[in-house]
Amino acid sequence: MLDNALVMIVIILSVNVFYVSFSTMRVILTLKGRRYIAAFIGMFEITIYTLGLGLVLGNLDRIENLVAYALGYGIGVIVGSMIEEKLALGYITVNVISADPELTFTKQLRDKGYGVTSSYAYGMDGDRLSMQILTPRKYELQLYEVIKNIDPKAFIISYEPKQIHGGFWVKQVRKGRLFKNVKKQ
Repeated sequence: MLDNALVMIVIILSVNVFYVSFSTMRVILTLKGRRYIAAFIGMFEITIYTLGLGLVLGNLDRIENLVAYALGYGIGVIVGSMIEEKLALGYITVNVISADPELTFTKQLRDKGYGVTSSYAYGMDGDRLSMQILTPRKYELQLYEVIKNIDPKAFIISYEPKQIHGGFWVKQVRKGRLFKNVKKQ
């Protein structure tokens, strides 16, 4: 079976897509602090890597194998990032600045289950409402839509916090309140 050039190309391509996808997931899980799951995935990753590299190195006289290996690597990066987007691990903090400093903005977000810390700010053109909102990444796009529906001109910046401790967030996640409110929408 491995004597057939087309079969070899497909195997090498597939092996590398899997290897790089596992590699991407391992790195992301490590960065998210899930080291044991990352280590488990790493075992599969290195096994697949060794098999794929062995196939290429054992057949260096065939340039198409090397091309399949490189193509598989590129496709693996895309597949791994798509998997990560679907999993949407972790949380994001969204900073929102509204030119309309009414407190109804904050209340509307809180009514939907979001933890919001707000304060008044002063911008170039006057008073502003500044808010910090923490949410699971899987609800990120829904939060953006809620914000845009309330204030289409809101200034939004988001980032991933490395560590979360205490406050509204811990209590609400344990009670499951946030997840129930967001799912109802």
